[in-house]
Amino acid sequence: MKEAMLLRAAVGAFGQHVRSVHTTGAVAARLKTFSIYRWNPDQPDKKPTMQEYKVDLDACAPMILDALIKIKNEIDPTLTFRRSCREGICGSCSMNIGGVNTLACISKIDTDCSKPTKIYPLPHMYVVKDLVPDMTNFYKQYTSIQPWLQRENESTKVRAQYLQSVEDRAKLDGLYECILCACCSTSCPSYWWNGTKYLGPAVLMQAYRWIIDSRDEKSAERLGRLSDSWSVYRCHTIMNCTRTCPKGLNPGRAIAEIKKLMSGLAKKEEPRLDTAALQK
Repeated sequence: MKEAMLLRAAVGAFGQHVRSVHTTGAVAARLKTFSIYRWNPDQPDKKPTMQEYKVDLDACAPMILDALIKIKNEIDPTLTFRRSCREGICGSCSMNIGGVNTLACISKIDTDCSKPTKIYPLPHMYVVKDLVPDMTNFYKQYTSIQPWLQRENESTKVRAQYLQSVEDRAKLDGLYECILCACCSTSCPSYWWNGTKYLGPAVLMQAYRWIIDSRDEKSAERLGRLSDSWSVYRCHTIMNCTRTCPKGLNPGRAIAEIKKLMSGLAKKEEPRLDTAALQK
């Protein structure tokens, strides 16, 4: 009896809500504020600012990138950002959202309209405009590891097929999925301080991917190019890289594995003491 009374009360309240919406026209819009970093290179004397935009969440798709596109299309066409696939594959829309480096296309909008969502470009990189960072140094470092398959005495005139066992192929899982969005590298304090010398988590994970590829025959040379005091050893295992990776990868582990391989290589090259000669 009591449950039936509660049910009738709930149905009545819902009916009253529907009638009020019908008579007043519509419910109040859910306006979400986005505070976005703005800087225009055509106005170099003007300092960067945070500009606020209000978006009706009921008229917007659920991701941050959807809100940015809506702002650009309907409110401010001068807003500049990168984007491409909208599926978390290309890495173009990487930016700092709510204090976290991530991809705008797979980052859901916080539906709490009482507080704004702050959006910045990736930290500690030169800014081209608004949310667009300059990736020149990042790609230059990526090129330096020679990210392609290399073989001994390979002829460019002969096309060959290099087979790989299931076990060797499984070693590449968690590495090849990296989309070079630079979220991990730009979250690393060591990369902030030594960005021109330290290769950073993303590039080092890609280096490790080629070092352990069973089809590649230049692993020793690859390790040799990383043997200076800057390329790898500026990693202090802070693990910001692993925590922020939008693909759920573990760059910190890849760097640790490179250090282990380099340690083993150094032991092999270390000259042995001739104890027999000392005893003579």
